[in-house]
Amino acid sequence: MGSAPATTGAVTVNGKSIAVVCIVSISYLALSYFLVGYKVDQLVLVGLFNLAFYASAITRKFIVGFSIFIVYWIIYDYMKAFPNYNYATVHIEDIYNFEKHIFGISSHSELLTPNEYWRYHGNTALDIICGIFYLCWIPVPMGFALYLFFKNRRDFLLFLLTFVLVNFIGFVIYYTFPAAPPWYVQYHGFNFISHTPGNTAGLAKFDTYFNVSVFKSIYAKGSNVFAAMPSLHSSYPVIVLYYGLKNKLGKVNLFFGVVMVGIWFAAVYLSHHYVLDVLAGITCAVIGIGLFNWILSRSSGFKTFIDSYERAIV
Repeated sequence: MGSAPATTGAVTVNGKSIAVVCIVSISYLALSYFLVGYKVDQLVLVGLFNLAFYASAITRKFIVGFSIFIVYWIIYDYMKAFPNYNYATVHIEDIYNFEKHIFGISSHSELLTPNEYWRYHGNTALDIICGIFYLCWIPVPMGFALYLFFKNRRDFLLFLLTFVLVNFIGFVIYYTFPAAPPWYVQYHGFNFISHTPGNTAGLAKFDTYFNVSVFKSIYAKGSNVFAAMPSLHSSYPVIVLYYGLKNKLGKVNLFFGVVMVGIWFAAVYLSHHYVLDVLAGITCAVIGIGLFNWILSRSSGFKTFIDSYERAIV
């Protein structure tokens, strides 16, 4: 369904491909060391890539296709070396006040942002539910990508490329409009403090309840605290649902829709994003999907690139 017939364009293990994999692996480790320092994660990534490349024909095809996402992940990691607050003024008080002005909730004669309201009116059940939804933001898109790899190789590529494009749109905004998350105001007020470490915010309650450090370990690796606008957490499920609808997955799309709305609510409830951030994330996804489809329909060169990439993984 949507895949081109198998051709000799598929990547094979030979002297040339072995040399390329070795050079890329070593170059990545060396560049990472100089930019962000040594991390075990880097060796794990290189190990998994090499294992998948050499293990079998099917795993090789998957990792070659999935390398689109790996490139995005590496760029995201390298953002640590170039903090966005070095290039533009960080928005803290202005976005907080605008959020309160547009979406403020009156409670006991006080006007609160939605984040503040839920911080005062939350409960354990919502803490757990929102934690579960927030755990979905990577597994659901990646699981869906795996499904597309086996069912529709072309849409597998289109999904990953759309995913990366939406992220790059978000990255551009991060560097032109650095913005602090709601929890920053809660803990640090309106003063800008560079090198502020990541914070689990409302997700700490999930970790505490289950006596785990799942979210603590995740947010300790965050690339930039001042990258709350747009909420790319809110973008990802929109892309998943779009391609789910495109592939007519029926009731599975209902699941995708629930996860999408759940992540949107959780982002605000957990004080990781303002409603404005969530709306910006949704807008980024819609613009990214539209822009990608427009480029695909207008550029013969891009179509040729997709066709060539598809032949390499079928």
